Amino acid sequence: MKLAVVILNWNGKQLLEQFLPSVITHSKEATIYIADNASTDDSIAFVKATYPSIQIIKNKENGGYAKGYNDALKQIEADVFCLLNSDVEVTKNWLPPIINVFNKDLNTTIIQPKLLDFKKKDYFEYAGAAGGFLDKYGYPYCRGRVFNTIEKDTGQYNDTTEIFWASGACFFIRSTVFKQLNGFDEYFFAHMEEIDLCWRAKNLGYSIKYIGDSEVYHVGGATLNAINPRKTYLNFRNSLFSLTKNAKGLLFRIILTRLILDGIAGIKFLIEFKPKHMLAVLKAHFSFYYHLKRLLNQRKSNTNKKKYYGTTSVVFDYFVNKKNDYKSL
Repeated sequence: MKLAVVILNWNGKQLLEQFLPSVITHSKEATIYIADNASTDDSIAFVKATYPSIQIIKNKENGGYAKGYNDALKQIEADVFCLLNSDVEVTKNWLPPIINVFNKDLNTTIIQPKLLDFKKKDYFEYAGAAGGFLDKYGYPYCRGRVFNTIEKDTGQYNDTTEIFWASGACFFIRSTVFKQLNGFDEYFFAHMEEIDLCWRAKNLGYSIKYIGDSEVYHVGGATLNAINPRKTYLNFRNSLFSLTKNAKGLLFRIILTRLILDGIAGIKFLIEFKPKHMLAVLKAHFSFYYHLKRLLNQRKSNTNKKKYYGTTSVVFDYFVNKKNDYKSL
């Protein structure tokens, strides 16, 4: 099996200096690529001078995560792509367990390893943890992370199991399926585009797995941290995008409930003296309305919608019933 590890870079010299050595040391089974999103720093000059064997793909513009990978992967021949954030430290033997599952189970098309926090290595990392799911209103949560509550890694998720979505921080996908799905939806730009892609894969009957025998450490927020209102905007908007495109059932009722719950979240931001985040939620909804016609057309063309998401509200369970870990949900 031909495996390509593809690291998307935008002005990330410091991250490449820090994390690229671990990828090179522990990825003998793969060919490593840097896909550069029109950087203006000297990160590519650094890679060329320090690691001349690494292949570099230059994108013409910074199209974010979605377009950046769509453009780059068209130029790479491999059986499996590993989309790896530039702020991830990989570990010894992180690839063999994943390669083994791909070889044994042809219907498994997307895989995520265990994602731990680089800054606190015995805890899971927010963006993916031990594999993701969606509740009945499209809110994402993970084994190991429900909203802002992060679990300590005590081996409770050292398994191989089916999940609903895999984190874009370290995202393995068969190249044939990536092409079949026409890659990421570029309207997302960044954040939650991997959930949308996984949902579309699920709708076609493909399997998505979490492999606990493979571990990586993710910094998280190195390119756009949690206190940035831009991230709040993208997360709220893109969640509505994905829900509208892919959810089976009475869409109006689901979306109406989401609008109410998102409004409550906006009020919570205001009470917490975070007015920019409250405005980001409003902006996300206006953008959603602006794109609604296009989204409904995408929904209409999606004839394979299946109800894989949850039947309960993680918002209600977490904030009302005080269930703050995955196993209590």
